[in-house]
Amino acid sequence: MWHLVLVMLVSPHHVLMPAFVTLSGRSVRLEPLSLAAVDELVAAAGEDRTTYAFTRVPHGREEMVSYVEAALAEQAEGRAMPFAIRWLHTDRVVGATRLMNLEYWQGPLPWPPGARGAVGEVPSVADIGYTWLAASAQGTGVNRESKYLMLSLAFETWQVHRITLKADVRNVRSRAAIEALGAHLDGVRRAESRGADDTVRDTAFYSILSSEWPLVRERLHARLGLVEAA
Repeated sequence: MWHLVLVMLVSPHHVLMPAFVTLSGRSVRLEPLSLAAVDELVAAAGEDRTTYAFTRVPHGREEMVSYVEAALAEQAEGRAMPFAIRWLHTDRVVGATRLMNLEYWQGPLPWPPGARGAVGEVPSVADIGYTWLAASAQGTGVNRESKYLMLSLAFETWQVHRITLKADVRNVRSRAAIEALGAHLDGVRRAESRGADDTVRDTAFYSILSSEWPLVRERLHARLGLVEAA
């Protein structure tokens, strides 16, 4: 059984933001990221860092505090919804992920072009990113269920038009996980950003559209061992 716990946030300027949520699944609970989770996140990130060749993961408490504070600042602007990933099998926080780059298309277009418009109540498109897991949680299905919970929120509650996922083009493992969801490869943007290994990285961009979500959901249900209600 999956549960959403919704709490509406109102900014100091009385601008409605997306409700922050706790998303609960069978083996995973996505909890709103907070500084209270820092010590658990530090322990998770320190298990075995050899798996982070293409993923930038905070190292040590100082970096983790800065990481969480930056994520919370984006959340306060209505631009991201960051989560700590709790693996219910062990009752440990084993990583983090977020819905990010939230865009709001309702209302008048912002002017001048490129300016950030007013934050709305419901995003129109979003990315899933900044996902990392402790070595002990990799390959366990934690990532798959986390993606399912966030995709369900985005497509079924927010009713977004598109979810974007991306990975370092060299990150074969992450790309395989994204492709296993049924995401469409939109292309590779060359020299897109600085890589986790301090090289200039090419980035593979993937997307899932709202019209594609029913098939993606069916695929995820099969992989998660779920059966649709008759």
